[in-house]
Amino acid sequence: MRELAADPRMTRRAVISITGLAALALALLISIRVGAVSVSMSDIWNVFASPAGTEVYQIIYNIRIPRVLVGALTGINLALAGCILQGVLRNPLADPGIIGVSAGAGLAAMAVMILWPGLTVLVPAMAFAGALVAAAIVFLLSWDRGVRPLRLILAGVALAAFFGGGMSALMVFHSDKVQGVVNWMAGGFQGRSWDHVSMILPYSIIGIVGAVLSYRYLNALQLGDDVAKGLGIRVEWARFLLVVLAALLAASAVSVAGLLGFVGLIVPHITRMLVGSDFEYLLPCAAVLGATLVVAADTVARTLFSPVEVPVGIFMAFLGAPFFIYLLRKGMRR
Repeated sequence: MRELAADPRMTRRAVISITGLAALALALLISIRVGAVSVSMSDIWNVFASPAGTEVYQIIYNIRIPRVLVGALTGINLALAGCILQGVLRNPLADPGIIGVSAGAGLAAMAVMILWPGLTVLVPAMAFAGALVAAAIVFLLSWDRGVRPLRLILAGVALAAFFGGGMSALMVFHSDKVQGVVNWMAGGFQGRSWDHVSMILPYSIIGIVGAVLSYRYLNALQLGDDVAKGLGIRVEWARFLLVVLAALLAASAVSVAGLLGFVGLIVPHITRMLVGSDFEYLLPCAAVLGATLVVAADTVARTLFSPVEVPVGIFMAFLGAPFFIYLLRKGMRR
């Protein structure tokens, strides 16, 4: 307690962390309660205290809770991936969507869903492979005695367009199978079940543990390559492993949520404004904020125009695009 009182930054971070966890709990609870069928707090309690095969139980346990968990894990994964990429590349505009990683994962995942629908269990692994290929190509295209931020952004935009063309080609040549992936392309959680929770959870655990263990390397990379090398860090090796970690997080999110953009861009910036640039605090706070944002956005998207459900990816695009323009203009003024 004395340390918190002596350091205002620690006090601020503690307050923000507690507030963030409370906001996440509230977002989860509201998301479970509201919908076409409203449920009470006692109904939610009975799901865990005295399970029964009632209609309300089925709605809560088999429809809403899996959807909320998938949304929260997706928000965590995309937020952490964005933090890691922005830290590795020292570029505030880096995120899985803008540098093409999400598009690579999306193309690989869509190919499995359309061409081999019986192998959906392989979607996360194939999405990870697609994300790694995209990251490798972007690095190669942007390398000029080091990674150049402007070249990386341009290469990522071009690669995302190329992979987007690949997804469009799959839709054209397999139009009879495309209906099942339309909502997935828009980004959303409609119809998510416990199978999807099982699909993303192992990758989320690996990614979260890896992110927690990597904060020292990310902090060192912010000081420049020379200083990081002086601290005993193998810079290129650390950068490679961190990009692989970000690709794993982004690919697992894409495999269950589709092409949900801007979370990895918005959340790290907002969190940085709140708790600073120290990745020891930035990463966990961004994870909580990412989960809260996605769950809250999904709740609004599915209830605002009820009974019509808007894919949360469309809702996030309306939020994220203006924020991206703001960051771009801010960078240009500098």
